[in-house]
Amino acid sequence: MCLSRVQSLAVAAVLEDCSDELDVLGLAVALRADKERGPAKAQEKARLTNLRRDCQSISQQVLKLSSELEEKQSFSTLLATLEEVKQEREAKDMKRQTKTELMQRITTLRRQQAELQQKDCTLKETERLQEQLNDQTIRENTKKILEEKSLALELEQVLSNNSKAEKQLEDQREMVQIQLKEEMQVHEKSVKFLLNRQKELQLLQQQWKGRTVNMLQEKKKEVASVCCRRTLNVDKLAEMRRKIREMEQVVMEDREEQEKLRQQQMEARAATKLQKWWRGCMARRGLGSYKKADDKKGEKKKRKKKKEVMKKK
Repeated sequence: MCLSRVQSLAVAAVLEDCSDELDVLGLAVALRADKERGPAKAQEKARLTNLRRDCQSISQQVLKLSSELEEKQSFSTLLATLEEVKQEREAKDMKRQTKTELMQRITTLRRQQAELQQKDCTLKETERLQEQLNDQTIRENTKKILEEKSLALELEQVLSNNSKAEKQLEDQREMVQIQLKEEMQVHEKSVKFLLNRQKELQLLQQQWKGRTVNMLQEKKKEVASVCCRRTLNVDKLAEMRRKIREMEQVVMEDREEQEKLRQQQMEARAATKLQKWWRGCMARRGLGSYKKADDKKGEKKKRKKKKEVMKKK
């Protein structure tokens, strides 16, 4: 299944946040595991280390999924990891079943071995008794005839002992049969218990599968809502950028106009200053139009002086 570029980037961002949070959680668990010291807290420390290992593996899977979403816009690694986890669980169940079967076989073999040892011991005992009887008979045959009565009495005692031993063996055999029946009953009960437990575990597995499906649907909804928000935010951001560009353009045009006005004002001031300086120079030296005015004033002064001189005379 493939996603669009925007959806894949959004999901990758969310997954990167999740991986960061998992890394933080793993560090917190590691610090807590370092604080847990003592033989009494060894089990808690082992649980924390397992939790940290799980966090690291999950964060690695999340990073792989985010990288795949960024590159390929798909999440095939997630399906592959789920399939691997399912296969691992099935393999563990098979190993557990084989282990229980092996343990049952070992117990039965040990029990059979013990029974065979007991039987071997009884057979050896009977053979030893027979050898003793044969030796006694050989010795008694070599002895004197007067000892035949004592031999007969000894034989009777041996026969009585043999009958007692046979009775004891019969009792032991019956006890062994009773024990075998009890063990068979216990075995049947254990098999029933294991079958019920297997059914319960299968029900739990189905419940967890349903929960995972619901969680995946909820996460997909959340991702879709996040994508919608992100698209809205992207549109708002583009609108703001456009407005900012327009405002910057207006500001730059205003600055250019102000700079042109300032330059024109400076040029006008410089031109007026030059004109004032030039007029001053022309006026001081009496050049151009300023010379005629001075000649007229000089003639008027001369006329006035002549009139004053004539009046005095």
